[in-house]
Amino acid sequence: MRLNLDCIPCFQRQALQAVRLISKDARLHEQVLREVLKMLSNLLWDSTPPEMAHEVHKIVRSLTQEEDPYRKVKQESNDLVLKMYPEAKRKVERSKDPLRTAVKFAIAGNIIDYGALREFNLKETIKEVFKKKFAIDDYEKFRENLADAKKLLFFTDNAGEIGFDKLLVETMLEEKRFEKVRFVVKGGPIINDATFEDAIYMSLGALPNVEFLTVSNGEVGTGPDRNSLTVKGWVEQHDLVISKGQGNYESLSEYNGIFFMLMAKCPLIASDIGVDKKGVILRYR
Repeated sequence: MRLNLDCIPCFQRQALQAVRLISKDARLHEQVLREVLKMLSNLLWDSTPPEMAHEVHKIVRSLTQEEDPYRKVKQESNDLVLKMYPEAKRKVERSKDPLRTAVKFAIAGNIIDYGALREFNLKETIKEVFKKKFAIDDYEKFRENLADAKKLLFFTDNAGEIGFDKLLVETMLEEKRFEKVRFVVKGGPIINDATFEDAIYMSLGALPNVEFLTVSNGEVGTGPDRNSLTVKGWVEQHDLVISKGQGNYESLSEYNGIFFMLMAKCPLIASDIGVDKKGVILRYR
């Protein structure tokens, strides 16, 4: 998915939100915003939104000298989902279709997104997702592909949300055993995206046959870009690929053989997919 002009003011909002999380200094807020505006005006707008976001948040980290501006809210999100996890697990186990129920929890968790939203209500979102009809629902294809899959590649999105991703994979493991489960996390902090540290805190590493791969946060040494040949190779090497959230959709939507699970919080992404905003999506491409 390519950059849209409406992404530009969104990047400015993200930058201001990030610096305000860690500082009350209005002069620093202005400095960050001016540098972001300068960068946005000088770069060509022909990249993907995540590639541009990398540049925005590099400026935030550099000027604030704070490696992870969202550290506190990420921890709060992780702890919130950990508190909700036992009841969610029970609901999945008691369900007539545990896999379907786990998918709903995983997609509902995608509301934990500080890149797209300033605030959210996870409990209300879970209720909403369980009540509404999916805008795109390739669940039967998902179940069909799961039956034959040997290697799972799972592109995670946000801290907190990954707790419900773990619940989904646990539920999948009740139906079959994978030779390998590979979770893709960010190689460094950006917005509230899940990193390796978040994944370990949420016990994703306790699942059987698990490995972790990292993709770039825009800094050297944090992993390959999601639109790189390396990541394309990862997709081709696995027979079941799940992509969570909007950022991964923006980067991976041109690839084939992926199940996209997300809530369409951004009107541009909703339009690209062909659904209304707030649409609940399980789409195979």
